[in-house]
Amino acid sequence: MDYVANKDNIAKRIARIFKSGNVVNLGIGLPTLVGNYVPEGVTLILQSENGMLGLGPAPAKGEENRDLTNAGGAPVSVVPGGCFFDSAMSFGIIRGGHVDYTVLGVLEVDQEGNLANYKIPGKMVPGMGGAMDLTTGSRVVIAATLHFEPSGASRLKRRCTLPLTAVREVNLVVTDLGVFEVMGDRFFLREYFEPYTPEWIKGRTDAEIVIPNDCRPVVF
Repeated sequence: MDYVANKDNIAKRIARIFKSGNVVNLGIGLPTLVGNYVPEGVTLILQSENGMLGLGPAPAKGEENRDLTNAGGAPVSVVPGGCFFDSAMSFGIIRGGHVDYTVLGVLEVDQEGNLANYKIPGKMVPGMGGAMDLTTGSRVVIAATLHFEPSGASRLKRRCTLPLTAVREVNLVVTDLGVFEVMGDRFFLREYFEPYTPEWIKGRTDAEIVIPNDCRPVVF
């Protein structure tokens, strides 16, 4: 079976996790796609650590406002009732435990719930941003990532090899192969995305994966 990378399936599955009224922070890159797939009837309060609550969909080309961007500098819109505040208030919201979910892209995530997502030694990086605060302040931390690196190695590891952003903070990992829960220093495969099978996933992931009896297939 050939592997075909699919970021949209990751975003679609994560979007189904939330309930109306949840305060959600979507990280830079892949996580921003989640906002495109929130089910009809579900209303989220999207937070950006540069000082906004109530982010709306990305504006149409030509309708961008250069004064309205998310923490990654991408153009955004704000829904009616949205509000703006300074960084101190924004990080007070995060550190105070008022963010229900944060969705972060990763370079590596391991079976202990450790996350590495900001630095590859020897390469220029803009900084960690708000990731360290979001992982410790949010109630649920979701790692969103393609399952494999360009080299073919799995991004799910027994132990991260890159500098850590957070230690033992990841609750769920959603890749383009399935949904993994971090429990007891192991990955539990809760869902697998067809046509991939649990055995195929386990055989190509350099980590300890438990396949529970109630692990179920998902078709997009």
